[in-house]
Amino acid sequence: MQAWLDTAAAIAEEAGDRIVRAWRGRRNVTHKGAVDLVTDTDTEVEELVVHRLREAFPSHEIVAEESAEADPRERIGAAAHAWIVDPVDGTTNFAHGYPHVAVSIGLMKHGVPALGVVRDPLRRETFTAVRGHGAFLDGSRIQVSTTANLDAALIGTGFPYDRREHAAAYLRFVQDFLERVQGIRRAGTASLDLCWVACGRLDGFWELKLKPWDVAAGAAIVLEAGGWVTDFADGPFDACAGQLVASNGSIHAAMCELTAARLELESSL
Repeated sequence: MQAWLDTAAAIAEEAGDRIVRAWRGRRNVTHKGAVDLVTDTDTEVEELVVHRLREAFPSHEIVAEESAEADPRERIGAAAHAWIVDPVDGTTNFAHGYPHVAVSIGLMKHGVPALGVVRDPLRRETFTAVRGHGAFLDGSRIQVSTTANLDAALIGTGFPYDRREHAAAYLRFVQDFLERVQGIRRAGTASLDLCWVACGRLDGFWELKLKPWDVAAGAAIVLEAGGWVTDFADGPFDACAGQLVASNGSIHAAMCELTAARLELESSL
């Protein structure tokens, strides 16, 4: 598995270099939805990553954001090996020149996170993990924070693409946490949010309606750093479930109390 990790990390670094080169040029942006963007760099980087993965792992499934079917659950769950790719996580950030983007490459075995690589090309940081072997940042082992109470926690979140239709509901989640935590950050790149939980820059993270390519790699890294990853009700993690709570473990129950209670109240979501 180490050789697979090395291959994925090299692919992510190459893809990240492509993003850095594009960063300095003009961005060609189109819309997939009212607030859901795609750039030519997303497409180019995805083609690069998928091509490299197919060369290295010809018998494996590959699910990539810009070419995936609407619901890849069956394909991911049935596959002995499924690579899950987000070529440019944080496309809106990239399109606006906001320097917080990542390449995310995860490997799932029958729906269970087995390996994760997240490359932050602008900070030149690479987060990696293999199930059972720990999590690392640029080769140095990382662990989740030791924050014990929610009132001392710095928490990350994000807003789904249907936020214009459900803005009030999503803001009620934020209010629930604002009344309990030390601070909230919304950076717009879920894979990095998860990696920052893994290395202790954040104590926890929650978000609704994420896709497998947003979470597959980051979840593997959080788990191997000693953290917890579940659904909103503290149930088993499912990359296709569309709800995720990640934390250092110590504050997890308190986070899930908030997310589960609020989700039950928000029947429109």
